Amino acid sequence: MKLKLHWQILIAMVLGAGTGAIFQSVYSGEPSGPIFSVFSSLGVVFIRLLRMIIVPLIFTSIVSGVSNIGEGKKLGRIGLKTMTYYIVTSMFAILVGLTLCNLLTPGVGVDIPVNKGFDPGQLKTPGSVMDILIRMIPVNPVHAASSGDMLGVIFFSIILGIGISRLKPEHGDYIKKFFNSFFELMMKVTEIIIKFAPIGVFGLMTAVVAKTGFDMIRAVGKYMFTIAAGLSIHLLITLPLIFFLLTRMNPVKHFKAMASALATAFSTSSSSATLPLTMRNVEKNVGVSNRISSFVLPLGATVNMDGTALYECAGVIFISQVMGLELTLIQQFVVVITALLASIGAAGIPSAGLVVIFIVTQAIGFKDADVAIIIGTMLAVDRPLDMFRTMINVFSDSIGTVVIAKSEGEKDFYKGGLFLEDPGDD
Repeated sequence: MKLKLHWQILIAMVLGAGTGAIFQSVYSGEPSGPIFSVFSSLGVVFIRLLRMIIVPLIFTSIVSGVSNIGEGKKLGRIGLKTMTYYIVTSMFAILVGLTLCNLLTPGVGVDIPVNKGFDPGQLKTPGSVMDILIRMIPVNPVHAASSGDMLGVIFFSIILGIGISRLKPEHGDYIKKFFNSFFELMMKVTEIIIKFAPIGVFGLMTAVVAKTGFDMIRAVGKYMFTIAAGLSIHLLITLPLIFFLLTRMNPVKHFKAMASALATAFSTSSSSATLPLTMRNVEKNVGVSNRISSFVLPLGATVNMDGTALYECAGVIFISQVMGLELTLIQQFVVVITALLASIGAAGIPSAGLVVIFIVTQAIGFKDADVAIIIGTMLAVDRPLDMFRTMINVFSDSIGTVVIAKSEGEKDFYKGGLFLEDPGDD
């Protein structure tokens, strides 16, 4: 327990994978029994604890951040920088995925087996890309919060923060102090929950390996390799290069500062669930002010999905190759643009990108019934890819926060004996 948090999480992942493999070897079908139930429940409890604080944390952080930024011009400037960064990095990720799929052709010659257990009718497929933009405005903010509609929560929080920033000091100062204090309270609650991360990760990995195993992974290995290669290029080359060019700082320092958040993102497959730890690492380990991080990170957890954008594009190219169709340049351009918009609308929860991929397939003329079996097979091997792309999403969010903070005049990052990975150290 004296190890840094990210080492505890990584050890828990290894132990969980080994335990899951044991359960899979013991049970020929679906794993069961009281011991397996207890182990798998540990992961469920941890995810529920994280999800419990997502709405109040995002709401208070954005309201606090927007209201403290100040006048409308400054808010507009930071907002424009944030969205520009998110769109540019997502486009880079999509182009990497598109290039690799055309070079490696992972879907050519692949024989996808019929997955009778997959029912596309059970998935909640968005009707159109415009639905993503329209649903950002909540008719009932309270219902948006209770139903987990994070785009609606973020939109209302931004509007409320702008309203508070325009109040006269005798009213505005009191409300700002309230939301600042509420946000600090949520951060303390977050630190308590994060202490249980290794236990929760152990349960998650045990359940995943015990249920899915490794057989399906071998069947579509080239597809998984293509996605993993694209994500690796974006993580190890594209994002660090953007970080260095815009900040002139060593990307290795940032990798170290975000280690525990990246490990949590990889194990939970949820950028929203990882948000509390991401905010903590960026503020305490990197040194970004709460004024910037509380605005940029919650927005990024819902809007900035570099890994998901790469996956959406590469996944559709893979599907077309499996079906024996060669997409034209125009169709591939449609895939790129639609993948970008679809990634913005993807929820920060496990396998959300695989559900939203129906938007992209519809955009180039595929019927849901035609691609359901292929997507069902992709779903069977999606967990490790989902874990990887979630880590990319979180890392991109954190880099964007530092880039924007640097552009706003903040400095002295990664100094003062930081890198406090253990929530108990501060």
